[in-house]
Amino acid sequence: MYLVRWLICLIQLWIQLGAAASVTPIAPLLVKIPNGKLLGRDNGHYYSFESIPYAEPPTGELRFEAPRPYKQQWTDTFNATQEPALCMQWNQFINGDNKLIGVEDCLTVSVYKPKNSSRNTFPVVANIHGGAFMFGGPRQYGHENIMREGNVMLVTIGYRLGPLGFASSGDADLSGNFGLKDQRLALLWIKQNIASFGGEPENILVIGHSAGGASVHLQMLREDFSQVAKAAISFSGNALDPWVVQQGGRGRAFELGRIVGCGQARDSVTLKKCLKSKPASEIVSAVRSFLVFSYVPFTPFGPVVESPDAPEAFITQHPIDIIKSGKFAQVPWAVTYTSEDGGYNAALLLDKQASTGRELIVDLNDRWFDWAPYLFFYRDSMTTIKDIDDYSRKLRQEYLGDRRFSVESYWDVQRMFTDLLFKNSVQTAVDLHRKYGKSPVYAYVYDNPADLGVGQILSRRSDVHFGTVHGDDVFLIFNVPFVQVNRRPDEQIISRNFIKMLEYFALSPNDSMSYGDCVFHNNVGSKQMQLLSITRDGCENKQLDYSIKSSLI
Repeated sequence: MYLVRWLICLIQLWIQLGAAASVTPIAPLLVKIPNGKLLGRDNGHYYSFESIPYAEPPTGELRFEAPRPYKQQWTDTFNATQEPALCMQWNQFINGDNKLIGVEDCLTVSVYKPKNSSRNTFPVVANIHGGAFMFGGPRQYGHENIMREGNVMLVTIGYRLGPLGFASSGDADLSGNFGLKDQRLALLWIKQNIASFGGEPENILVIGHSAGGASVHLQMLREDFSQVAKAAISFSGNALDPWVVQQGGRGRAFELGRIVGCGQARDSVTLKKCLKSKPASEIVSAVRSFLVFSYVPFTPFGPVVESPDAPEAFITQHPIDIIKSGKFAQVPWAVTYTSEDGGYNAALLLDKQASTGRELIVDLNDRWFDWAPYLFFYRDSMTTIKDIDDYSRKLRQEYLGDRRFSVESYWDVQRMFTDLLFKNSVQTAVDLHRKYGKSPVYAYVYDNPADLGVGQILSRRSDVHFGTVHGDDVFLIFNVPFVQVNRRPDEQIISRNFIKMLEYFALSPNDSMSYGDCVFHNNVGSKQMQLLSITRDGCENKQLDYSIKSSLI
């Protein structure tokens, strides 16, 4: 009898221990927000809560409309263990003629929380992905590096892209900027909900790369951005880049309608109604009709200046005019570029064409006046063909003189892309913000080439030295599929310094910013541009004359 009682007690003890073992791992993975409970995943050294909807699906009658906050209540626990879906897009980096990928129902955020016994709460880094406003997604900027350091929480955002996110007729009926409005709603969601995951809503740093960096700057140009973020960083992209806010959107919107079978729509109401009735795949696949060659122009659909009477307008003035008005968010901001950012655009010119056996750069000699306005985004900003041709002629003369386009002159062509599409606007943006803003403005240039980067991928060549191209810095912060996992010793140090920089900027009590042993110098109040130079050997503060830039800009 005693033995039976002992066995019963032992069995009960096992049951209790088993129950405790099954409950304990679940506790940190079960999070309650206003919509209900959601269940995340334990990934060893961090927790993940993925694909959480922040907006109603932008389908049917909600297509081409500002996003609506997600209001559904979950009766069952929401499964937050599924990777975020890509928004439907025509993706430059997919081989073959059919570059369509993704789904229309894609407005979600994903939260990644490190395991760190020394912290109860974490500062938050909200990342807006890049991709020329046309492609990409949260998954392309992997979170493993940041989670391994274990000091900040990361939130990634999905938003509408291409024509679904940015088609605009230039009036109130099809206003555009839907992707930017998605981002804005997602940032509000983070502010309101991140405390439930252990994040610090008062310490949110918003960052982005390329189109994501331009998006961050555009978000900053709304005064109420200061209510959702403490600071911001724009990596290799800002609102003044010529490929960001473009003219000619109305013509492209009606051309889009014609391509998908809407005929010659008489007005924007008719156009939008027709576009809502078409399959999303047809609308996005129409992107190919706007490309002159390869993936040029790389942003046929992007942000626009909206009509003042547009409902829920995002911006109704050009970014330069907004900055000059002083009516933008007064939060600390950093803007960056790499020494050869333009390699992203120029490298594809070195790709040998199967039909001719020669590089595209050689074809520029005969097609310069046709292609240049699309390569550098001034086709719709000039009044006459003569103005366009005159600018194209001056541009070629300044960077190449009397030389021909060739593999030998490639570096000067790449320098042209770097200056016009990335570098010059950094200097202009910093200068404007220091004159009309009050919060600190910081800047850096990164010069440390990766062994494998965007240049080699787009040119499909390994025999060319491209220098430090687009993404070589940010791809040390995030894990990117095509970048080697085994980084050089110098890159490992730089990666940790960059992630520490994010952590410090999110928590800084005095709005200061540092990288390694270097403290960034504030441009506000400075008569010369304050620029931190980051290389494999370390960092150094430099001063530049604001007037040093291309005479054509």
